[in-house]
Amino acid sequence: QLQLVESGGGLVQPGGSLRLSCAHSGDTLDDHRIGWFRQAPGMEREGVSCFALNSQTPTYADSVKGRFSLSRDNAKNTVYLQMNNLKPEDTALYYCAAESFPEYGSSCLVPDDYNYWGQGTQVTVSS
Repeated sequence: QLQLVESGGGLVQPGGSLRLSCAHSGDTLDDHRIGWFRQAPGMEREGVSCFALNSQTPTYADSVKGRFSLSRDNAKNTVYLQMNNLKPEDTALYYCAAESFPEYGSSCLVPDDYNYWGQGTQVTVSS
């Protein structure tokens, strides 16, 4: 059973940076895709960035393109989300999630497709 643990959230001023980490264990990601999602109060959960199955090329939501960067360290079983130039609208609970045996060619930014979730880490952008 795949387990995901997020860390790295916190309070940061607008324009600042944070790096979120997602440590995965319990199974390999060979048949999974993995990504970051977020949910602000009163809003639906949305996709932020993800790796499609067997891909090293990240996909980004339009709202974070050019500011966020997704990477992975397979030796450490960890996926990172580097967030730069943070804005107040980035404030949310950020989740790491993985989907087993995803449908080939489908978008990896759809939260409902994912079946493994971490507990979330809070990111607050405020002056």
